[in-house]
Amino acid sequence: MRVLVTGGAGFIGSNLCAVLLDAGHEVGVIDDLSTGKAANLDERAWFRHLDILDLSLESVVAEFGPEVIVHLAAQPSVAASLKDPSRDWAVNAEGTAAVGRAALAAGARRMISASSAAVYGEPVSVPLRESSPKSPVNPYGRSKLAAEGMLADTLSESDTDFASFRFSNVYGPRQDALGEGGVVALFCHAVASGAAPEIFGTGEQTRDFVFVGDIVSAIVAAIDSDTRLASALPADSVAAAAAYNVSTGIETTVNDLAAALIDVSGTRSEFVRQPARDGDVDRSALDPSKIADVLEWRADTPLRDGLAETWEWFSASNGSDG
Repeated sequence: MRVLVTGGAGFIGSNLCAVLLDAGHEVGVIDDLSTGKAANLDERAWFRHLDILDLSLESVVAEFGPEVIVHLAAQPSVAASLKDPSRDWAVNAEGTAAVGRAALAAGARRMISASSAAVYGEPVSVPLRESSPKSPVNPYGRSKLAAEGMLADTLSESDTDFASFRFSNVYGPRQDALGEGGVVALFCHAVASGAAPEIFGTGEQTRDFVFVGDIVSAIVAAIDSDTRLASALPADSVAAAAAYNVSTGIETTVNDLAAALIDVSGTRSEFVRQPARDGDVDRSALDPSKIADVLEWRADTPLRDGLAETWEWFSASNGSDG
């Protein structure tokens, strides 16, 4: 199968490309290398250095001729969205619509787009279902929620199936501690570098940590499925029908995460307490029942095992950012 991955030089994208290539798929990558790394590119993959907002996007996508597009290119930082919300909107919302139009023009069978737990905002209760209220608390969450609607507007009347995968907190090898800066990557980078990791706020805020290998397996399941993902189950809108939580459904506090990392790393790192950050929610966990029902997918990597693999990668790189 011919699979095009936008953001294929990034954290999730490069892990996905490796699995797809090893499985014998033809893989294309579009990445502007603003957050992705040239070192993550696999020489077996077709590659074009391009911003998804570039006017040549449709012709470049058509050049590869994908059957499936996995859209992972994004502005991934909440902090960056607060500093420059217009750029965040352009990349995450308008960029997703642009990739959707390119998928349609190329006659792709399916487009899978990365969304985020940030679309929900501060939850009343957890775990959150796809139908739970959405009240994003930062520009990043608002742009991701808008992207879902814009993708539905672009593709709902077409033969190109689509889905928006709402990832919870993804972690694993190749994550950039200095770029997208997930808390696991930040902790591992600091410990491997001999620095003191920082915990913002009380550390009792919770997240739903899902290993990148499980994210990849969910995407592969979607690529392989014959089910029309945009209408597999009834919902209040087309965008809602196409939304899927990709998560473990398990809440873990940041304090417990820190303790687990100290355990698997065998270090005695002291964590430094810092004031809470703007735009952070107190609790987050997503219910993955829908994707389990439709694709028979479940996250199967225990947090300790995923942390051990992630720590091994960071320690081998001697605390570098990848």
